[in-house]
Amino acid sequence: MQFSVSLKQNHIFRRLYRTPGAADSYMVLYARRNREGKNRVGFTVSKKLGHAVVRNRTRRRLREVYRLNESALKPGYDIVIVARSRAVEAPFGKLTASFLHLADKAGILNGEASQ
Repeated sequence: MQFSVSLKQNHIFRRLYRTPGAADSYMVLYARRNREGKNRVGFTVSKKLGHAVVRNRTRRRLREVYRLNESALKPGYDIVIVARSRAVEAPFGKLTASFLHLADKAGILNGEASQ
């Protein structure tokens, strides 16, 4: 994630959860403009989705989807991606398509996608 910084503060996560998000059956994407020139991104995977190994694998896959497509996003946004239960077993291509669709829906996609 060369253009982004990891989002770790709880109060920023809570602030983003109050914004209208874009959702489908694989994930929910919350985005809000920040005052910095770079994106800050956070990932959330609930304990309902499985044990630690399953949650960490899902988080790694979502992080990779973001990393491969971050150059297609506008800079200057706080982004939180929340995994849903179908994201655990979803093929990588479906996760990528879902992410790009939700980014476009949220208005943070910068023109054409990379894939």
